[in-house]
Amino acid sequence: KEDYTGGAAIVALHLRAAGAKVTFSTVIGKDVLGKKVLKELKKNKIIVNTYYDNSRPTTNKNTFISSGYRLLKVDTLDNTPISEGTVEKISEQIKKNNSDIVIFSDFRHGIFHKNSVEKFCNFIPKKTYKIADSQVASRWGNITEFKNFDLITPNEKEARFALADQDSTVGGLVGLLKKKTKPKNIILKLSSRGIVCTSNRKGEKLVSIGTFADNVLDPVGSGDALLAYSSLILKITNSIATAGIIGSIAAACECEIDGNKPITIDLVLQKIDKIEKNTRYN
Repeated sequence: KEDYTGGAAIVALHLRAAGAKVTFSTVIGKDVLGKKVLKELKKNKIIVNTYYDNSRPTTNKNTFISSGYRLLKVDTLDNTPISEGTVEKISEQIKKNNSDIVIFSDFRHGIFHKNSVEKFCNFIPKKTYKIADSQVASRWGNITEFKNFDLITPNEKEARFALADQDSTVGGLVGLLKKKTKPKNIILKLSSRGIVCTSNRKGEKLVSIGTFADNVLDPVGSGDALLAYSSLILKITNSIATAGIIGSIAAACECEIDGNKPITIDLVLQKIDKIEKNTRYN
């Protein structure tokens, strides 16, 4: 049995491993797993704003694996929307935040819902970089609720679900996302096919980036690594192509590790060196 920190907490750990100063706000239960996660976050010098909910457990997802095959998944969680009082507390925390970037990592376990998303968005300071990621998987969620953000990073399945569109090409899907959410930048994750990304700048074309993974051991968490590194690179360079490439390299590093672990800058640099060697880039 091996335990890994996941969800939005691993996004915070990726950001920290990349060198960012991180403040993480979350709702957890008063239980052993909650204490374990908080201990790891604080060990990595992440400032944590914790909102306890005695009525719900800390989200726990278990996968049973035998000889590399995933046999069964058992989750213990509560997707009930958080209370209005907690929504207000988180809103105030967002309002007084002075960070360069605010990332909404939405796993749809109660923090983000139809009544809270708009309120949270309205409280983000105007000069703050706004990024949203939807990872609803088999649950209900809607990336189109995050409007006018600097970057959104849904996967194809989630985008098609939110737009009720199973027929459009990938390019058409990105176009629909642009019309519906009006983001400055989009990264659409295509699983093993890599990503496509684009910005809203006039004449900007769709950039397709394949996967950099050589030996996939465990793809779980690769989207979290991509989110963290793409967010930081985009803020620094204002280049969606550069952000997409570095984010994809971080995702590849995660795929090549067994388990969901933070990706360090050294791992990303080693991967870049390997790519340069393989392509004889000089």
